[in-house]
Amino acid sequence: MTRFIAVLAAIVVFGTAWATAQTLADVARAEEARRKAIAQPSKVYTAANLTPDFTTPVPPAMSSADAAPGNTTPSGNQTPAAVADAGAPAGQRDQAYWSARMMAARTQLERSRTFADALQSRIAALTADFINRDDPAQRSVIEQDRTKALAELERVKKEMDDQGKAIAAIEDEARRAGVPPGWLR
Repeated sequence: MTRFIAVLAAIVVFGTAWATAQTLADVARAEEARRKAIAQPSKVYTAANLTPDFTTPVPPAMSSADAAPGNTTPSGNQTPAAVADAGAPAGQRDQAYWSARMMAARTQLERSRTFADALQSRIAALTADFINRDDPAQRSVIEQDRTKALAELERVKKEMDDQGKAIAAIEDEARRAGVPPGWLR
C-alpha cells in the first residue's frame, strides 16, 4: 500500500510539472513579444561614457621642462614624457597619441637593451684579452677600458630600470584616464 502511495505521489508531482512546462517555442514567442513591447532600446555604455575613478588621486601635471624638446636622457635620447607630450593637448588624447607614446617608451627601452648586450660582449672580449696578455702595460690599458665598459653597463642598467618605470607610469596614467588597454599595444 505504501508503494502505491509513493508511486501515486510521484505521478502527481511529475505530471503537474510536465503539464505546466513550457516548450522552447513558447519561451521564444514570449521573448519576442516582450522585445516588441519595449518602446526605446536600453542605453549602451562605452568607454567614452565613463569617467575616471574620482577616488584615486590625479597624477601631477608635467612641468614645462618635461615637455621641452631639449629634454634628453644622458645618452642623448628624448625622454618618453618629452616625446609623448609633444603631441595632443589633454582633451584630445586618442588612440594614436597613446600608441605613439607607448611605442616611443618601448623603443627606447629596446635600444638600451641592445646597447647593454653590446657592452656585455665588449666586456667579455676585454676580459679574455686581459687574461691572454703578458705585457703589464697592455694589461693596464685593457683593464682601464674594461672598467669604463663596466661603469657604462651599470649606467645603462639604471637607465633601463628608469625606462621600465616610465612604461609602468604610462600604463598607470592610461588606466586612470580610462584608456582601453588595446590602445597601448
